[in-house]
Amino acid sequence: MTTVLLALHYQNEVLHADGKIRVGIEANSSQRQGIITAAKDLLQQARKQKIAIVHVRVAYRPDYADLPDNAPIFEGVRKLQAVQEGSWGSEFFTGLEPIEGSSSEFVVLHKRINAFYASTLEAVLNQLKPDHLIIAGVATHSVVESTVRHAVDMGYRVTVPAEACGAPLETHQASLKSMSLIARIYQETDMAPLFAENQP
Repeated sequence: MTTVLLALHYQNEVLHADGKIRVGIEANSSQRQGIITAAKDLLQQARKQKIAIVHVRVAYRPDYADLPDNAPIFEGVRKLQAVQEGSWGSEFFTGLEPIEGSSSEFVVLHKRINAFYASTLEAVLNQLKPDHLIIAGVATHSVVESTVRHAVDMGYRVTVPAEACGAPLETHQASLKSMSLIARIYQETDMAPLFAENQP
């Protein structure tokens, strides 16, 4: 089995205490720190096991000419003046960024909800040829769930490490329950067993 990790929206705007769109995660909450810790472990274990990582980020032009206007979530981005390309907020959170120059790490930019839509993600995965995706990120009910559903429709087996995902607690739990019908939900805080299970 060939596994690829998709790390979604581990960016300052989403995870940093000063970020503009923390998706209901309070700046000083233990939940925010728990997500960061789990995400770091997730990336470290993937690198240790030599599993390719695709870092997916969202960003828009400073004038938002490329920002859709058909949904409240996009209206919120404009109102908050968030994730502008070239801004601190659009950068990867320190410690969760890709390793520069690594041949097994890729960065994909997207501008919709689903990380596959109108991005290069499908092309990158076609090159890597996985049959199993580990998908994690913020927010659980938004980019994570929409990307998981698309991946399953494409024929991939999917695992979601719950501790490395985040949203307001009730919403997070509801999304995980919904996704459990189509993906495996990994509930442990230690990410090492997840990768050990997925070795050939």
